[in-house]
Amino acid sequence: MTLGALIDAGADVGEVRSLCARLPVGGWALEVEPVMRNGIGATKAHVVAEPSTVVRTASHIIGLVHEARLPDRVAKRALATFGLLAAAEGKLHRRPPEQVHFHEVGGIDALIDIVGSCVALEVLGIDAVAFSPVATGRGMVRSAHGLIPNPSPAAVELLRGAPTYGVDTGVELTTPTGAALASSLSSAWGPMPAMEIDVVGYGAGDAELDLRPNLLQVVVGTRTAAMPGGQAVVQFEVNVDDATGETLAHTVTAVLAAGAHDAWITPMVMKKGRPAHTVHALVDPSLARQVAGVLTAETGSFGLRAHTLERWPAARTFDDVEVDGLAVRIKVGPGRAKAEHDDAVRVARRTGRPLREVVSLAEAAWRRDHPDSPGGSSDGTRDHVGSDHDTRDHDTADRFSDDHTHSDDYMAPLGHVHDDDGGPDGSRDPSEPDDPAGRGDDAS
Repeated sequence: MTLGALIDAGADVGEVRSLCARLPVGGWALEVEPVMRNGIGATKAHVVAEPSTVVRTASHIIGLVHEARLPDRVAKRALATFGLLAAAEGKLHRRPPEQVHFHEVGGIDALIDIVGSCVALEVLGIDAVAFSPVATGRGMVRSAHGLIPNPSPAAVELLRGAPTYGVDTGVELTTPTGAALASSLSSAWGPMPAMEIDVVGYGAGDAELDLRPNLLQVVVGTRTAAMPGGQAVVQFEVNVDDATGETLAHTVTAVLAAGAHDAWITPMVMKKGRPAHTVHALVDPSLARQVAGVLTAETGSFGLRAHTLERWPAARTFDDVEVDGLAVRIKVGPGRAKAEHDDAVRVARRTGRPLREVVSLAEAAWRRDHPDSPGGSSDGTRDHVGSDHDTRDHDTADRFSDDHTHSDDYMAPLGHVHDDDGGPDGSRDPSEPDDPAGRGDDAS
């Protein structure tokens, strides 16, 4: 399926045949045909080989690859794949890898399938490969040793460390050959890396499945810069329908005092039309247990829920200005300077000025002292602060509320879910979203 998918994605089959012909074995042919699987067009690659009773050892196969004088990266990828196969078979049969006898994977068809896949990657110019989680079947399948479990012991051994999941089908969705290719070629497992997609290819398996297309999807593209990871945070939530406004306000204050980055309240309607509120708290994971205890104790809730998120807080600094001789801290961030609410309230109480006037004067003072900063005053004629000046920057005051403001964080889910059924010999579930991975030039 891997070879068919890469050819479907644009690998020239003539070049693949030409390079595979360097292997010192004959009696084979690589044929490709367009097929349909559950309404999706794909390519089926057939390696037609003359019947043979030759059983090759791992050392014999490695010797054939060396003798073929393949391009360096093709040879390295092929040798890595056969090396993993030999190690897995050796562990199962309790013998050194170089003495392992390959049965199915030692046949000419498997040899061309593996080497051809490595050649096709080179023809496409693939530099890195990532795979989505690998699908496996159930039950028993027939092999050269008789009936064996599905997935086969060799496939299971080869998929150590890889994310896998079972599908309720008796079809062998991932063979040892496919498992070896995935394990040897993969530089990453999981969702599709950040990339600009160029082309998509589909390789078809032999079996026709009832509920899903028996296909391997390959996505080829150019790597793009991914957004850097943010700061991990936990967001707690509690639904409350029996607390007063005063209790809710105290809860927010208590949660912030316990170390939360932020806390806020959202009105909502619960079942049976009951008006209620959700209390939210954003907290560093190291303080999660502490804040959770305060949140449940103050609200009286029987429990709470949590989401793991990331945030990207903007860098900020603090400056001090004076209004009527009293200090007010100014929070300074990219393109914005804002008076600290608690300081402004303190000054308003002591001077008798309206709160929004104190905020306006404090921010005007900062702009006057920082004329070259965004929003700063360059002529010094507009911003005057103190009891001798009655100038009020009403526009500025109106723009900024004197309520508590959050820290301008952008949050996104930290985790992710792998939903793709694709694997080197796997099928994909049409009821689930595709989750292939890509290259840079990358492929999955």
